[in-house]
Amino acid sequence: MNRKKFIGIASGTIIATVTTSYLLSDKRNLLRADIKLENDNKETLKPDEEEILFLASLAPSGHNTQPWFIQYLEPYHWIIGNDKSKWLPAVDPTQRETILSIGTFIQNLEYAASYFGYDCHWNLLAKTNQDKQVMEVKLNKKELKNAFDIAKIKNRRTVRSDFLSNVLKPEDIKYLVNSESEFIHYLPVTSKESQFINEQTIVANRLQCDRNPAQQELADWIRFSTKDAEKYRDGLTTASMEIEGFSGWVVRNFYSKDNVMKKDFREKGIDKIKQEVSQSAGWILITSKDNSVATLLETGRRMQRLFLKVREKSIAIHPMTQILEEASTRQTLNQSIGISENIQFILRSGYLKNYPSPVSLRRPVDWFIRK
Repeated sequence: MNRKKFIGIASGTIIATVTTSYLLSDKRNLLRADIKLENDNKETLKPDEEEILFLASLAPSGHNTQPWFIQYLEPYHWIIGNDKSKWLPAVDPTQRETILSIGTFIQNLEYAASYFGYDCHWNLLAKTNQDKQVMEVKLNKKELKNAFDIAKIKNRRTVRSDFLSNVLKPEDIKYLVNSESEFIHYLPVTSKESQFINEQTIVANRLQCDRNPAQQELADWIRFSTKDAEKYRDGLTTASMEIEGFSGWVVRNFYSKDNVMKKDFREKGIDKIKQEVSQSAGWILITSKDNSVATLLETGRRMQRLFLKVREKSIAIHPMTQILEEASTRQTLNQSIGISENIQFILRSGYLKNYPSPVSLRRPVDWFIRK
């Protein structure tokens, strides 16, 4: 066999091998729209119970842990629980953020119930952030009036990229804040307070990246492959982290938890944070009077009410809580920005030219029902 013929055969073999490998690889991001809804509780749940609870589960949570469960007592009578296996002890050791997330779930549930013609009657059970049983709820049929538009729940999305730097319009701020100006504060990108939060967000992320327990916790909640994303239906996927195209393909096929602990991954994470804080209309802060369970739940509900308004104004919000999670940055925050109340949410905000569809995954209802 001459050299030219050999090179031709070898090249063809390499191309065929590469092509085959690509065809067998994890080629595209798994999106929420790709997941077919399942109902393995047909004998237990009424159809509208299934719908209400799934809509409730579309609430946001740190690392998309979805830290709630439903204890099913009887039709339309449940206890909303706090799932310890979904806690984030490295960044949320007191479960403050967990209770806030359960508050967003409760707000979604109430809105979804109203759409299907039910009033919610609530009974607070939890006294601490660690209590397993948080809230009892009974749904009673009512005359349907001004039902909430559940498309807002279905279309809510956390966006990380491509924020415009235009300051939010006064009329849009008024709409978002409504009657809750005591608790919702907008710091425009042009203000020194906004610039301070930009800087401290980078500092706090650096501190968190350098803390191995926090970085390992992040690694544990990243679903690198489509197989894992479909298996768990929670956590951070390449789609929800907005890692697209060739970069997404590389991450899905060649990255694992070990990569998250390496220096280059941490540095790329900081670079991404710097890019994100450089793109915004400023920050929205949500505060509370105290840190009781009842107040944290209501603050989570307040944040979700805000979150479900922003899309219609082409505004994105991106929760960035690292300042509150790191002791050294948290201690100086209030005094530096002139807010005395307890800061519970720090939300990067900005207008978008094009609003993307939601992509983060959710566990089927039967996965978080307990009898």
